[in-house]
Amino acid sequence: MIKRAFFLLVLYVVLLIASIFVAKLMIHRNRKIIFYRAIMNNLSEISSLLAFQENDNTTEKTLLKEFNTNDIRVANLKYFFRKYNSVLYDHAETFVNRADENQFDYRLLPAIAMQESNLCKYIYEGSHNCWGWGIYGNKVTRFESYDEAIDTISRGIKKYYIDKGLTTPEDIMRKYTPPSDGSWAYGVNTFLKIID
Repeated sequence: MIKRAFFLLVLYVVLLIASIFVAKLMIHRNRKIIFYRAIMNNLSEISSLLAFQENDNTTEKTLLKEFNTNDIRVANLKYFFRKYNSVLYDHAETFVNRADENQFDYRLLPAIAMQESNLCKYIYEGSHNCWGWGIYGNKVTRFESYDEAIDTISRGIKKYYIDKGLTTPEDIMRKYTPPSDGSWAYGVNTFLKIID
């Protein structure tokens, strides 16, 4: 009787250890599955971008024609704004012109707008401020129109950032949004890549 009880106890312990081991394997396996799914999604996006680049000449001509412009940058922005259903669609040319005038990458302000407000979907009502420009505490900077906002912020980016050597999202972040742990720059960099 004692031998049988001892045998059952040993069997119970072995089964308990085996079930813990299997549970750990399943958890680890699930983490791997989640990780590999994320990689596959990224690879899928990258392969579509590569396919897009392979057909770059044809695609560029198609975009220029579709968006009725001679500037591929305007077409890229219109495509980006349409994809994300943004009110900034009709202002694509303004972004390019102000970026040229102020000598910075035409994608920068749209990328910041995406990071700050999901391309104007989450802004103070009537502010036309998709960039979080001059918004802190109870202070909200408001503009009469998106064009005024783009013009003012473009000049501000040039004066307070570009002219001071702050040209990358990481450099800009330190002054634009000092509390950020790096996620702001990561987001802006991601949107810069998506636009191009």
